[in-house]
Amino acid sequence: MLTWLQRDSLQFPPLAKAMREPNGLLAAGGDLSADRLISAYRHGCFPWFQDGQPILWWSPDPRTVLFPDELHVSRSLAKLLRQQHYRVTFDQNFAAVIQACAEPRAYADGTWITRGMQEAYLQLHQRGTAHSVEVWSGDELVGGLYGLAIGQLFFGESMFSRADNASKVGFATLVGKLRDWGFVLIDCQMPTQHLHSFGARAIPRASFAEYLKRHLDLPTGADWLA
Repeated sequence: MLTWLQRDSLQFPPLAKAMREPNGLLAAGGDLSADRLISAYRHGCFPWFQDGQPILWWSPDPRTVLFPDELHVSRSLAKLLRQQHYRVTFDQNFAAVIQACAEPRAYADGTWITRGMQEAYLQLHQRGTAHSVEVWSGDELVGGLYGLAIGQLFFGESMFSRADNASKVGFATLVGKLRDWGFVLIDCQMPTQHLHSFGARAIPRASFAEYLKRHLDLPTGADWLA
């Protein structure tokens, strides 16, 4: 039975109570307050819903993750990175990145990054928990992504690209930085061919929960504005 969250409590049901079909649906309701979102990620779930739906919270099994040391960069992408055709920055324009991620895609109807979601993650950015990666061609923003950094884990949310391979350059650059800063795992949530091409793979939800337990409160050398 689906658990409905109460606005006066930040508690989520145990991950083991998530549905098998649809895979990972754990709870519904609640709100998108910064405190609840942080509690959700620390618990091992994330919000994903369309306009007109209640807030839905998910914890799929298995979980798609990328270990920074396992990053795979193709020869063509490695060449592009060496050429420095694009410039990559961090936390320079979070609002523009999440707005671009919310724009309609040719392969999808609507967007799950609703106005309420954008406002919620902007609050997390202002708290120093959510971060953006910007990819520039000259002064034009042509790609990027955003996610949350908690302890030694990075929770990826969405990316966009307006130029060839721009999001790939941003993602590969981010993973390299996270590795250097001491992050141990990047949560990719759902499997995609794009992420698998970088070396992402599925692990059991129970294993993912163990990473949460061990690494959420450990320090890193992250310097997002360096």
